[in-house]
Amino acid sequence: MTDIVWHQHSIDQAARGAQKSQNPVLLWFTGLSGAGKSTLAGALERALFDAGFHTYLLDGDNVRHGLCKDLGFSLADRDENLRRVGEVAKLMVDAGLVVLSAFISPTRAERDRVRALFPEGRFIEVHVSTPLSVCEARDPKGLYVKARSGEIKDFTGISSPYEAPTAAELTIDTSRGDLATQVQAMLAYLTAIEVIDANKLSALA
Repeated sequence: MTDIVWHQHSIDQAARGAQKSQNPVLLWFTGLSGAGKSTLAGALERALFDAGFHTYLLDGDNVRHGLCKDLGFSLADRDENLRRVGEVAKLMVDAGLVVLSAFISPTRAERDRVRALFPEGRFIEVHVSTPLSVCEARDPKGLYVKARSGEIKDFTGISSPYEAPTAAELTIDTSRGDLATQVQAMLAYLTAIEVIDANKLSALA
């Protein structure tokens, strides 16, 4: 690695963000399968996009079709999956985007490794804290049934632990309240920390 050096670009993250009238960040949605991570992230992205912000959503299932199609679901492969996603998200944030990612990411160590890739304030952890009983009742992909029957090994929340965040920037339980209210709460937070300009949201309303 000694022959590899960073190439310094004349256009930096701040300039790319300013061009888009936003402060680029990564919102990392973490929670159990069926908690509502993808639904929340997708609804927030739609609201941001409609207001004229520049976004991209990285979804756990979607990256398995390309970027991580060579990986399985062993603990080592799941770690590598999140490492790759973290590095891709870092590039996208550097490009000036508001990036949203929806991954179970069950351990604090995994999430902390991604957080460490970003300067202070550029990584926002969103804990989708929907209880296991609700997630299992929803079971949108039938995975909990398979996990309970033993067809799926090391399934988070059943046969493998989920380590809830201890200091997430945002916590949302999708079994309480409605989606529109939850999106408004996230938009209010992003406005408060000056990721987005409230005037653009007002124009949309």
